[in-house]
Amino acid sequence: MPSAMVSLSNELVKLVEEFQSSVVAVHARAHYPSSAVVWRPGVIVTAEHTLQQEEDIQVTLPDGKTAAATLAGRDSSTDVAVLKVEGATAVAPPADGESPKVGELALVLGRSPDSGPNASFGVVSAVSGPWRTWRGGRLDQYIRLDARLFPNSSGGAVVDGRGRLLGIATSGLSRIAGLAIPASSVNRVVDAVLAKGHVPRGYLGVSVQPIAIPAALRARLGISNEAGVMVVSAEPGGPADQAGVLLGDIVVSLGAASLEGIEDVQSFSESAAIGKPVTAKLIRAGAFQEVTITVGERPGR
Repeated sequence: MPSAMVSLSNELVKLVEEFQSSVVAVHARAHYPSSAVVWRPGVIVTAEHTLQQEEDIQVTLPDGKTAAATLAGRDSSTDVAVLKVEGATAVAPPADGESPKVGELALVLGRSPDSGPNASFGVVSAVSGPWRTWRGGRLDQYIRLDARLFPNSSGGAVVDGRGRLLGIATSGLSRIAGLAIPASSVNRVVDAVLAKGHVPRGYLGVSVQPIAIPAALRARLGISNEAGVMVVSAEPGGPADQAGVLLGDIVVSLGAASLEGIEDVQSFSESAAIGKPVTAKLIRAGAFQEVTITVGERPGR
């Protein structure tokens, strides 16, 4: 047993040594810094919720030197922020292929400007498929960790026992445990931010709430939806308003996407072709109608 513990200890030390040159500290909030991972040469990623300022951001590099960072863009819905930093070149290659398994070992590696790399250790405690955060963003996987997250751990590297970078750590998306933002989701945000400065999402300009459609009405109109989304407000001059959508309309589909709940609308907004027309099928005053909405781009970050 002691030899097994020593072997495990040595392997964890090796992982820290392998990845510590890819983890930096970010100074963008009061009291204590967060961590970040060098994702591409000159590009680092961190947990978006840890950025309390967008200017005068400094990072502490693995050699202890500080460097100025500029904010390339941030996406609060997935809790990913992208910074550009000269001198950050030790890229940590993200994992590809096989998903993590429940019970696999997980190492969370952050950096303190004073004590250097800091690590916590545990297991992957839960894994599921695509998951929508409470902020409305969609992650490719839900990866929950039982490893402790210290105050500066968010934004740090999450590495499995096979030496794969699963993603970056965050305490900002769950009240019960730390999560790993999957590497594939981080890549998607980085690609969008470097191309456009933000993550573009479709915008309809409406607020909706789910509503059940009575069976008799479904039968009379010949629709399969058991529910739709009722428009409770429409932004004046917004895409839906310009298309003639009215308060009280029950939207049952947008293009090929059937709508029965809020998440269906969110999923459509993420996949929608911005600037393209889409046919909205809706129920108005008990009758079936169609309108064409030109999808806008959601303002803000």
